[in-house]
Amino acid sequence: MIIDTGSSHSFPNRHSLLDGKSADGEVIIVLGTGQAEALEKIQGRDATAAILIELGTESLGAYTGESRGTEGSNVLGFARFRLGDGEPSNLIELVRQPNTPQAAISAARQVLEGAGFKVAVCFDFQGRIIDRLVRPYYNAALRRLDEGLASADDMDLTLRLGLGYPEGPIALLERTGLEHHFDVTQDLFEAFGEAPYAPARRARVAKVRVQKRGG
Repeated sequence: MIIDTGSSHSFPNRHSLLDGKSADGEVIIVLGTGQAEALEKIQGRDATAAILIELGTESLGAYTGESRGTEGSNVLGFARFRLGDGEPSNLIELVRQPNTPQAAISAARQVLEGAGFKVAVCFDFQGRIIDRLVRPYYNAALRRLDEGLASADDMDLTLRLGLGYPEGPIALLERTGLEHHFDVTQDLFEAFGEAPYAPARRARVAKVRVQKRGG
């Protein structure tokens, strides 16, 4: 069952998962930015196998509440990794809490993997796995560019050839939107207060430019 509240970052376009929705499915997927209100309106929540709430960078606990590290129910969070305006990836990060029942995790995985996704399960931390790992790397590349270590083309070429990446970090961020990188890193910096997450100057400039243009 799909509840679409609009502006889904994970599913901006049609997908087989959405096409296969049912009016009475045992797994409920809540998409978009109106998750909190939609969750409150779901009747018989305890009778469902799992309820999946689409997340941005925020924690699942913002929707379920937390208590003494014992939280956990059939409500899980999920995010399909997508870098800015780029195409969504085939990876979904599935967010559990300390006492999330294994049956709910298994039901969620079955639905997502049945739709062709690769699923990684993680605990409830802001930014989850990928953003917490890659955002400091992107910030470092942008800062080295500011410092004049090398040109953007040379940095991208070096990382592509040296590490086998299909696209260098500067080209990737410029293609998908530096302003989106600012949004994510700002959230993570506010959450963890660690310098590697502080938005790089070029990302901040891109964000201000979008705001000045009314974007």
